[in-house]
Amino acid sequence: MTAGHPADHETRHRTPRERAALGKAARSSVPRSSHAEFAPPQKRPDPVDVVDAQSATRVPELVPIRYGRMTESPFRFFRGAAAIMAGDLAGTPRSGFRTQLCGDAHLLNFRLLASPERRMMFDINDFDETLPGPWEWDVKRLTTSLVIAGRANGFSAKERAGIVRSTVRSYREWMRRFAGWGNLTVWYAQFDEEWVRAHFIDEASAGIRDSWSQAVAKARTRDSLHAFGQLTHIVDGKVRIAADPPLITPLQDLLPDVERGALEKEIRRLIERYGRTLQSDRRILLEQYRVADLARKVVGVGSVGTRCWIVLLLGRDDKDPLLLQAKEADESVLAPFAGASGYRTQGERVVSGQRLMQATSDIFLGWERVDGIDGRRRDFYVRQLRDWKGIAEPEVMVPAGMRAFGELCGATLARAHARSGDRIAIAAYLGGGDVFDRALVTFAERYADQNEKDHQALVDAVRTGRVAAEAA
Repeated sequence: MTAGHPADHETRHRTPRERAALGKAARSSVPRSSHAEFAPPQKRPDPVDVVDAQSATRVPELVPIRYGRMTESPFRFFRGAAAIMAGDLAGTPRSGFRTQLCGDAHLLNFRLLASPERRMMFDINDFDETLPGPWEWDVKRLTTSLVIAGRANGFSAKERAGIVRSTVRSYREWMRRFAGWGNLTVWYAQFDEEWVRAHFIDEASAGIRDSWSQAVAKARTRDSLHAFGQLTHIVDGKVRIAADPPLITPLQDLLPDVERGALEKEIRRLIERYGRTLQSDRRILLEQYRVADLARKVVGVGSVGTRCWIVLLLGRDDKDPLLLQAKEADESVLAPFAGASGYRTQGERVVSGQRLMQATSDIFLGWERVDGIDGRRRDFYVRQLRDWKGIAEPEVMVPAGMRAFGELCGATLARAHARSGDRIAIAAYLGGGDVFDRALVTFAERYADQNEKDHQALVDAVRTGRVAAEAA
């Protein structure tokens, strides 16, 4: 069994009938209706303490930016609060079937991206927290994010319930469909632009069709050349990454010459050595580029403060760029509750989880461990900074649009889970009715309530000076 493998080998080699029987039997001990349950335990950790504990290993001057972003809204708080929810999910019912989890499956981590064959795909994007665990956890994080986004848009309780039911129904129905497919058929399943249009867009309203077309067109412009034009300028005849502090800080602006030289050496070594984790043909491609400049980048919400570097490489000439992002990988927030990773490094954990869950991954996706960054050994994973990436804009969605997007996310999550978990047992557990769908409507609303309280706790902590926040 490979490291991190989420399913039991003997269970996988039972007959489909035996696996389905296991799924149905799990309903007796863990009724599908029980997934509506959520009540914070009496000894629940202080949410500010949980977030603050993560900050202890991060770049100190960037931590206030993280708090600033998380205090902006309940949805932004939720994006940065995966560790809080992981602890809460650990106390919720679980059927006993495990899959490879995204670990942070909120709606903005489903997006458009490019395949190596230059096809536009829809897939999960962020795998910083990926780990094997109960399949329910990803579904609950996704549905809660939809409720929180719906509340921010002023959607009614009925409209939010419809969005969640449609999302979970999509997950359930696609999982049942995958349960009837052969292993290779499931493995080869891809949700490319044409597939999404045929299954989710063509019969939608004109507004949804227009939004989809605009999103695809915009995503196609977001590649290395576009990033190159946005992020670089010419200094003394050389291409350099432009400063935009504190979000983007070139290496030469960060440290004195002596310290900068040592750090630059480590990052260059990281890029050189990480190539060993690529396929041989892609490693040869990477070797045709040279490192031209480096900069620190602030990323996301929950990731703010982790060490993240933009690396500008140039190929044939100064107009042939490749922009890579080397991002620090720490232990998954799921690990205390789902079990530690079986991989040697956290970077390998992230990359292996991504390759397992995505239908197709970035050709430059790889990992490396380095010893001399900020005085300790750190794990990183590397990928292209931009490669046809298109992200949803939930704040402009109407209820019908969010419902359609939720259905697409539900199907995508089912496909990702079906690659690693026991799809037959999970499908049998879910069944053909809407018991689980309705249960998650209740759960998502209850957890959205908790998220609002946790968000307010952080806002209060900033107001009283317990933690410092900075807008950026």
